[in-house]
Amino acid sequence: METTREAAHQKVHDTTVTQLNQILEKSYDAEKGYKKAIEDTDSTRLKTFFQERAAMRSQFATEIHNELHRLNEEPTTQGSAAGAVHRAWMDIKSAFTSENEEAILEECIRGEKASVNDYKEALEKNDLLAEVKPILEKQLGMIESTLNTVKKLEDIK
Repeated sequence: METTREAAHQKVHDTTVTQLNQILEKSYDAEKGYKKAIEDTDSTRLKTFFQERAAMRSQFATEIHNELHRLNEEPTTQGSAAGAVHRAWMDIKSAFTSENEEAILEECIRGEKASVNDYKEALEKNDLLAEVKPILEKQLGMIESTLNTVKKLEDIK
């Protein structure tokens, strides 16, 4: 028979796994989004920036993937349908706008804002395992830094 303490621990475990898989899925989306942005810009400077961000998101995905394995859980292996729709929207938008780089940066800002919200929402839950929070907090800080950088890049355009 399961004790109350065991049930509570299982609930926290399950919530953590759900949150990590959702963030992992969105990390895949962000990485693919940055790779798409690389294809859509002619600016060498932006290509380099987007390559760095894609690599950063790949690293985030690896960290979360490893954490899920540590918890004896199976990580998700692909991005979301919503992410695929967002990349298709980026294709359409860049095809019809003469301000291609500005449109790409606007979409990056939108995506990074969504990521910040996702991470904050996950961290605000009291049902996360304590050892997972520092990983998410570190990643959130890096995403917030990226968001600020992209906003500055857009202001220059």
